[in-house]
Amino acid sequence: MPPALGGSGFRILTSLLLLAAPATLDAAKTPAPPACGKPQRLSRVVGGEDSADAEWPWVVSIQRNGTHHCAGSLLTSRWAVTAAHCFKGNLHKPSQFSVLLGAWQLGNPGQRSQTVGVAWVQPHPVYSWRGVSRADIALVRLEHSVQFSERILPVCLPDSSVHLPRSTDCWIAGWGSVRDGVPLPQPQTLQKLKVPIIDSELCSRLYWQGAGQGVITEDMLCAGYMEGERDACLGDSGGPLMCQVGGTWLLAGIISWGEGCAERNRPGVYISLAAHRSWVQRIVQGVQLRGHSQGSGPTARPGRVPGTARQRRR
Repeated sequence: MPPALGGSGFRILTSLLLLAAPATLDAAKTPAPPACGKPQRLSRVVGGEDSADAEWPWVVSIQRNGTHHCAGSLLTSRWAVTAAHCFKGNLHKPSQFSVLLGAWQLGNPGQRSQTVGVAWVQPHPVYSWRGVSRADIALVRLEHSVQFSERILPVCLPDSSVHLPRSTDCWIAGWGSVRDGVPLPQPQTLQKLKVPIIDSELCSRLYWQGAGQGVITEDMLCAGYMEGERDACLGDSGGPLMCQVGGTWLLAGIISWGEGCAERNRPGVYISLAAHRSWVQRIVQGVQLRGHSQGSGPTARPGRVPGTARQRRR
């Protein structure tokens, strides 16, 4: 119990305040985190193209036993977000996993890249490990804070003002297969692909046959091309669906699943960050939100990395 405020108690309290003063000053000098969603440009997705170095500085490689396993996105210096299914059967084995940040080419990550161990993984509580499921999202706690640089920066989450109408142009990025069964060749340069948002009702109808009624849930987004040929694929799971609003990149979705890789009438399916924003905010301190309410400009407008009833994870 604290001493009574009087006599010696007051002197004790005064001493404690003096001891706390240096710590308070140190905290005041702690630099603010960099602005999210703002690459500081240095100057395979199926059907994609090479990205530029440091073009997507929040995209990370989640590795299992030293090999690329899934992609993810950096939210803060201690947290990344990815797909929950990436940890199926290994949720309680974080020592098997590490996160590679700041790598443009997996085969040549460079001296500015950082590899950090995984402390623990927090999947969404309603995610089901059986087959395709809603809430296919997991937060990855890093063993220690990473050092930000032009190659390692956080991405923003969309605030409540952001809505993505059909035909909005967004982008995906990842190091997954370039075709079904064909891995990304060395030096494994990060791939990018522009994809348009597809109306959810249309997406539900497209997946009605084969996947079944109701497989597209309210927290899923669909994006891609009706003709196929360009899409996300195996190894892209957990990577970002990114949309630019007012010059800032927002993490709109997480690559979750699809039927085959780049097949006709089978667009990519993503987990919406807007649907799980409050859950992320409850766990991750310091995650940054952006949107129209911050004067960022007009609504995002028209524009997957490939992945199977066969509903194959990406």
